[in-house]
Amino acid sequence: MRQHDTLFIGGEWVAPAGTGIIDVVSPHTEEVVGRVPEGTAADMERAVAAARETFDHGPWPRMTFAERAEVIGRLAAIYNERQGEMAALITEEMGSPITFSNLAQAPQPLGMLQYYAELGRTYEQEEQRPGLFGPVTVRREPVGVVAAVVPWNVPQFVTMTKLAPALLAGCTIVLKPAPETPLDAYLLAEWVAEAGVPAGVLNIVTAGREVGEHLISHAGVDKVAFTGSTAAGRRIAAICGEQLKRVSLELGGKSAAIILDDADLAASMGFLSMASLMNNGQACVAQTRILASRNRYDEVVEAIANMVNSQPVGDPADPATGIGPLVAKRQQDRVEGYIKIGMDEGAKVVVGGLDRPYDRGWYVSPTVFAGVNNDMRIAREEIFGPVLAVIPYEDEADAVRIANDSDYGLAGTVWTGDTERGMEVARQVRTGTYGVNCFMLETNAPFGGYKASGVGRELGPEGLQSYLEYKSIARLG
Repeated sequence: MRQHDTLFIGGEWVAPAGTGIIDVVSPHTEEVVGRVPEGTAADMERAVAAARETFDHGPWPRMTFAERAEVIGRLAAIYNERQGEMAALITEEMGSPITFSNLAQAPQPLGMLQYYAELGRTYEQEEQRPGLFGPVTVRREPVGVVAAVVPWNVPQFVTMTKLAPALLAGCTIVLKPAPETPLDAYLLAEWVAEAGVPAGVLNIVTAGREVGEHLISHAGVDKVAFTGSTAAGRRIAAICGEQLKRVSLELGGKSAAIILDDADLAASMGFLSMASLMNNGQACVAQTRILASRNRYDEVVEAIANMVNSQPVGDPADPATGIGPLVAKRQQDRVEGYIKIGMDEGAKVVVGGLDRPYDRGWYVSPTVFAGVNNDMRIAREEIFGPVLAVIPYEDEADAVRIANDSDYGLAGTVWTGDTERGMEVARQVRTGTYGVNCFMLETNAPFGGYKASGVGRELGPEGLQSYLEYKSIARLG
């Protein structure tokens, strides 16, 4: 049992204003593995006040980029030494297979810290440009107090897409973790203090949705950075729009993997298994629409079915496990509801279905549907679980049309024996990230979505820019 009874505000562990408790429940055992305080609006007020005071009067925003990069580098060094501990904790609290946690849940956040630490060592605060009547100084300044609201599926990854560039920019941050996965944020707070990040730069309040909305709408917050559902993103955008508050949104996806006729199916399946089923299917970038030509449709369906069947389902702490449980009972119910919807729509269950693999834990049977058309709900709505839909296409142009026929535009892939042909397909699909015979997110390249998949970009130098304000200073002489 991991017991926490304080909140991290102003560089100190402080008692919460209320008496509410959030239980952290293992998706594998359904047993409570941790408890944290349920923060209140009063706690959020205190956190924003601490961040506001630190930003308005503290040294952090007034340091150089290189000075802040040095602090971020120290945090990265601590993270590097203890990333195994972070990976195991995330597996415990949300059911991510330990192999995926060791591959992505901890190493990718570390990579972001390292990237922004390196970027900051040479990043210029000001640049000079010629003007009509004299020189113009273009100055980069931090946007202010940032509200970072993150989901439960990849909690450290999403936290760091916001925290690392915000720190480098000179912002102060109030972080609200998801109630399902607050434990990793406590471990991060320990490392932040150990690294010497000044008090009040990062403040963490564990709380539910209503208190999160209080943070988002707070007048003391200058920018909101949110990752989560498209429905919640619309609500947040409306609040920020009314207040003319800076906002970045990384939202849902329904990504398509286009398998061209010249693809080596055996080789493709090894990479597509990660691209489509990563983190038990609980990934916004997951390739859950599999597009196969009618010429090879049955062959592709069989290959996908064999790929899914080859993934052992079980204890996420076991290195042999490929697919673990879903994060919560409500998520289990949601995914099983979509499996039933697919069956009712007339799609054919090739693998999986509604029979649960275990009586205990929030498991679902990884499921493959064939006979799917792109108008079905299982092809249009984000399921967020290990459910794949194989959709036929007539030719390459039809595949691109189907891939683009979505409310979302976050990710996608193409699988082909001709890389240049794959690049041509990639250029036609309207998504923010894409892969040719692979899928990965690079820390030095922008990540974000078209359409209902979000607003703005994270990672790379573009990710830093959303935490900066640009000031132009013209002068004579």
